[in-house]
Formats: sequence, structure tokens, C-alpha cells
Amino acid sequence: MADTPANGSIIHYPYLWTWQRDKGETEGRKVRPACMVLAIPKGNQTNLILLAISGTPPRSDQTALEIPQLESRRAGIREWKNAWITVSEFNHDIAEQSFYYDPNAEVLGSFSKGFLAKIAAAFKPFLAQPSARVSRTD
Repeated sequence: MADTPANGSIIHYPYLWTWQRDKGETEGRKVRPACMVLAIPKGNQTNLILLAISGTPPRSDQTALEIPQLESRRAGIREWKNAWITVSEFNHDIAEQSFYYDPNAEVLGSFSKGFLAKIAAAFKPFLAQPSARVSRTD
């Protein structure tokens, strides 16, 4: 099993948005901060669930939480005046087989347990929706 950052950690990751996937794209256009919401060990593999962080307000078809300034500082994205974490979609990857996840990548920071609980509550309805999942394992 791979060593993974703790839940709530912020790392750089080439996030692939659902709208990009739906257009047939397979690679994230840029590396961006992403929140490691869950790292779930299963056998010899670690399933990673990642949420994108953006400095751009969410689109009308997205659900996102605005990140408070204190949490932005904790997350290591101090330079952003405003930031949102999108909860209506996620990237799924497997740490040990990933072409995208770098286990040696620097952890930028992390969200507090309280804010992570808010993220988890907002994200929970989308976790079971197949259309919200963008697989990075294909």
C-alpha cells in the first residue's frame, strides 16, 4: 500500500473535470490544488477520492463550497483571494497504479476537521452518483 497524505490534505494534482471527460478528454489541462478527501485502503490498493479547488466561481451546473480565508491559509493557497472546493464531482484514482498521483508530492496544507466535516456533508450525496465520478484509472 502507498503512503498517502491524511484526509483533508491539499496536494497538486492534474484534475480532470467532468465537462472535460464528457468532451472525450483524458488528461487534466493543468495541475491544480486538490483536496484528498478520502484515501481508502482496499487489499493492496489505496483508492483516492480527490476534489478540485479553484479560484474561479463554480459553474451553474456545479455545487461548490466557498473556502473561508482561514481555511485557504491552512490549505496553503494564501495567494488566492477567493477559492471554492467543488463537491458535485470528484476524481477517483488508485495510488499504487496512478499515472497522475505523485506519492512524493509536497502537501501544501490541510483543511481543519470542522471544515472537512462540512465538505464531507456536502459531498456525500454526490459520492454515490456515477456521473460525478471521473475515473483516472482507465
